[in-house]
Amino acid sequence: MNFDEMSVSDILDIANPIMDNLMDASTQIDHERHTQDFTERMKNIVTKEYLQSICVYYQAEKGYFSKREFVAVFRRPDSAAIVWKQSFTKARGEFVAEMVLVNKDGKYLVDHAMVF
Repeated sequence: MNFDEMSVSDILDIANPIMDNLMDASTQIDHERHTQDFTERMKNIVTKEYLQSICVYYQAEKGYFSKREFVAVFRRPDSAAIVWKQSFTKARGEFVAEMVLVNKDGKYLVDHAMVF
């Protein structure tokens, strides 16, 4: 899989549903669903306890995820980094949501994701 040969639209068609699921599962604090599209490396980092602590913290401070607006895709042969402008229900201002997408054995997986 060569991401730098894919169109931005094709990458977003893959990335948006994955990010939608990540954010919804995070809101619900549903570890199994949240990690379903993670690489093994990410699954080893985002344990059930780790997800629980992060979600409780950000939900108390910032609220829930709300509007997300696409900013850019950075393509590499073996991955694509997608960046969105992210809003929350309680916290004012603009935040960054990012995800690194890879292809492992024909399946698109998240190898990094963060909102800051």
